[in-house]
Amino acid sequence: MSPPSTYLFGDLSASPILWITFTLLVYLGALKLYRHFNSHPLLLPVLTGVVVVVGVLLLTGTPFEHYASGTDFLIFLIGPSTVALAVPLYSQIRRLKRLWLPITVALLVGSITAIASALGIGWLFGASVETLVSLAPKSATMPISMEVSRVTGGLPSFTIVAVGITGIGGAIMTGWLLRLQLARPGRFK
Repeated sequence: MSPPSTYLFGDLSASPILWITFTLLVYLGALKLYRHFNSHPLLLPVLTGVVVVVGVLLLTGTPFEHYASGTDFLIFLIGPSTVALAVPLYSQIRRLKRLWLPITVALLVGSITAIASALGIGWLFGASVETLVSLAPKSATMPISMEVSRVTGGLPSFTIVAVGITGIGGAIMTGWLLRLQLARPGRFK
């Protein structure tokens, strides 16, 4: 016979309120930790938050499907939050118009490189077509990547992981690369 706490947690684990609240609290705690340690790149809130959430799911034996269904609303909010990024971008419209050519070239080269490298590495390791299609959009925003993956026959859940790894990896490496660039003499001639 299971203890009463198991029955209570079983009922609670099916509730979206539990998982949304838990996810937000974990994120706020991870953000506080990140700020406490002077924004150390290895303590990015998304990274540490995922580690804590996965750890709790494993410790409690909660299936990922329960967690995912409980946090569907947060997944929905990814789309509007991405669109909201257009507001600060629009405030730079004059600068963007002035720099349209280098921005366009950089975006094209970066996009082609990101897609080709993902496909090339996946192909070298013998990935299936479904996996390759899931990896190709990994460098776009989460909502766009998920939809491209879904439309092209990929696995959106796998694409989400690839986008997360790409974003976290990029965020961790950015500070180091900028410091390396700033240390070079004559860097802004």
